Amino acid sequence: MKKSSKDYIFVFIQFLLFGAYTFDFFQPLAIPNYLATFGMVIAIIGFMIALLTVFELKTNLTVFPSPTEKAVLLTQGFFRYSRHPIYSGILMFAFGFALYKYSIYKLIVGSLLLIWFYLKSTYEEKQLAQKFNSYKEYQEKVGRFFPKLPL
Repeated sequence: MKKSSKDYIFVFIQFLLFGAYTFDFFQPLAIPNYLATFGMVIAIIGFMIALLTVFELKTNLTVFPSPTEKAVLLTQGFFRYSRHPIYSGILMFAFGFALYKYSIYKLIVGSLLLIWFYLKSTYEEKQLAQKFNSYKEYQEKVGRFFPKLPL
């Protein structure tokens, strides 16, 4: 699909948030060590999910929310549990590492990333629904960032 100015804006702001995450401007939080350890475990799991999903995507991989011309709809692997597993992994890393570093600032930037990924994925899903007839059905079965819980 052809890239629009929205594609570039979504990616530009996403990378601005990634850059902002690398800094820290507030005093560390006072939390128990076990929470810091838990945070690091979540961060490592998130990093691994994001990395392995990159390999799953192969030629479908793009930083832009619009799918590539040759994109195929993936519903296996991590995509069986999340429609946007790279975003899931990045968010797990962002929040987990923020806990590990006792950083309120990183928690704030992680929250901004969550909001931004929600907005970006909403736009992305409109593009995917146009490209793939079966996307709506997939959307109903699989959670956006994390698995849907059976109720």
